[in-house]
Formats: sequence, C-alpha cells, structure tokens
Amino acid sequence: MDLPQLLTLAVLALVDSTSFGTLLIPLWFMLAPGRVRPGRVLVFLGTVAGFYWVLGVALATGLLLTVAGDLGQWLSTTTGTRVQVAVGVLLLATGILMPTRKKGDGGGTTSRRVHRWRDRAMGVDGQRGGTGALVGLAVAAAAIEAASMIPYLAGIGIVTSAPVGAAERALVLAGYCVVMVLPALLLLGLRLGLGRRLEPVLRRVAAWMERTSGETVAWVLAIVGLLILSNAGDAGLPGWMPFG
Repeated sequence: MDLPQLLTLAVLALVDSTSFGTLLIPLWFMLAPGRVRPGRVLVFLGTVAGFYWVLGVALATGLLLTVAGDLGQWLSTTTGTRVQVAVGVLLLATGILMPTRKKGDGGGTTSRRVHRWRDRAMGVDGQRGGTGALVGLAVAAAAIEAASMIPYLAGIGIVTSAPVGAAERALVLAGYCVVMVLPALLLLGLRLGLGRRLEPVLRRVAAWMERTSGETVAWVLAIVGLLILSNAGDAGLPGWMPFG
C-alpha cells in the first residue's frame, strides 16, 4: 500500500476513535467512583479492537470479495468512480445539512441510550459484573456501532482495493484497530499518571460527547465524504464531471 492510502486509513481510524465504544465508554470507566481499574479499560478496548479486526478481516479477505467480487478493480472503472463521487457528495451534503440537537434539547432517545450505557459502564445500581460481563458490554457496543462505523467500512474498501495479499491486509487492519483505540489508551495513561487532577478534563470531554452525539455523526459523514471524493479523484474522475 502506498503512503497516501496509509495516511487516509490513519485519518479514518482517528475518526473512529471518537465513537461511543472507543472513547466515551472508556472515559466512563476512568471516571467511575473509587480507584481507577486500568485492567477493565484494557479488556474493554482489547475486545472492541479484536471485534473490529475480526470483522474487517472477514470482510476484506472473504465475505466482501465473495459478495462484491474484486471491489478494487470495480472502483477503478468509470462506473465505480462515478458511484464513489455520488456517495461522497451525498455523505458530504448529509454531514453539512443534517439537523443536530439544538441547545437546550433534552436529547430524547439518544440521551436516554447514552445514560444507559454510562450506568452499565460505571456500575450504577449494581450493574458492574466480572470479566464476562465486561467483554459482553464491549461486544454489544461494537456490534451496535458496527453498522454506523462508516469510516471503518471505507477503510476496509481501501484495504480491499490495494494490490496486497491476505496477510498484509490483516496486518494493516490490525494497525487500523490499534490507532482506533490509541487516544483512549493515551488518556488512560494520563489518568494513571496525573490521578484525579485529570478528572475535570475527562468529565468535560465525556459531557461534550454526550451532548454532541448528533454533531459527531454529522462531521464524521462529512469527513468520510471528502475522503471518498479524494479517492475517486486519485482513480481518475470521468470526463463528464465538471472538475474531472
């Protein structure tokens, strides 16, 4: 894989690192009452990363190829490039124009769902369990978010289109998943090093993520739309496009 593709994958992975499962729930673990338990955070993030790696490998080396054939070659065709342009423009427009929660809005269903996740992660009302429950929470969070992880799906498409073997694809996807959980790991290290002095910052970040879930989806869609348009440009835009 060339450097532009790897940089694109790194950007997509960092976008994915801001989701509920990869950042917000780990933040709740770090803010749970009592002593910080890094093992819980590591088990959770390891499970999430492992889930997405297995999913990505299955799609990039098997299921996706079986269903869609050689995706990379198709994306390089005129039809494939036009589809990329159409999808990129649609995602970009959706990200810019989609309505988000207004200030003062209670958050509705999204807010209630966020609070349920928070209670389970922090062990409110006796919901804290052992390692099995923790792994189950991680798998549930990853599975629920999988369909909406548009950056990861775009990343799988890039990996699939690259002229590399199955082993290289698995390795690149492993690197993607590591980058995806890296911000949470860095915050965990800072939390352990700085102790409670970091709690106000973590609380503000967690509160901001809870409040701005709609805005997060919007900018994720816009960024992915731009990346898809960039990939279409690299493949060669059709002559009928005004910017081709």
